[in-house]
Amino acid sequence: MVLCSQTGGNAYQVPAGRRDGGVSRSSETDGNLPPPTATVNQMTQMFAAKGLTQKEMVALSGAHTIGASHCSSFSSRLYGSGTTAGKDPTMDPAYVAQLARQCLQSGAPAGSGPLVPLDAVTPNAFDEGFFKGVMANRGLLSSDQALLNDRNTASQVVAYANDPSTFQSDFAAAMVKMGAVGVLTGRSGRIRSNCRVA
Repeated sequence: MVLCSQTGGNAYQVPAGRRDGGVSRSSETDGNLPPPTATVNQMTQMFAAKGLTQKEMVALSGAHTIGASHCSSFSSRLYGSGTTAGKDPTMDPAYVAQLARQCLQSGAPAGSGPLVPLDAVTPNAFDEGFFKGVMANRGLLSSDQALLNDRNTASQVVAYANDPSTFQSDFAAAMVKMGAVGVLTGRSGRIRSNCRVA
């Protein structure tokens, strides 16, 4: 059985019948999702451990074209930390100023503070805006901006920014492949009859 999934108007087919757990915990993301400070090498290794390529990692990073992040996830890029006081030189200075107005310097704990869109270009559309933002040094998370630090990932960022249809198709294929990672079998987990209901 095949179901359709949608990314902002672009539908693609995904296999149905995956067994899922009954509970989701944020603590289970540790070691499974890159932190907002991850380097390209770290992200590549984390995705490779799940059987995903670097190219698929960049495509899946495009999911940041929607969603938002708490200021605490990137405030060190605005104000520095420890001995590295000051603004992150890889960020567009106008963007830093804009973010500093939204995220006042404080000792707020992780996962707190105002929410800021991950995509500075088109925050409410699933499109290539995320990649355009990274190219303009407006990647919100240092892990996003790091995609320009590697020749291979940088060329892919440029390609996706200039060819939205390739991004959409690569993203869909990577999502389907990622859906086959860590599938529960036997009596573990359950198949949901409605994906929106746990």
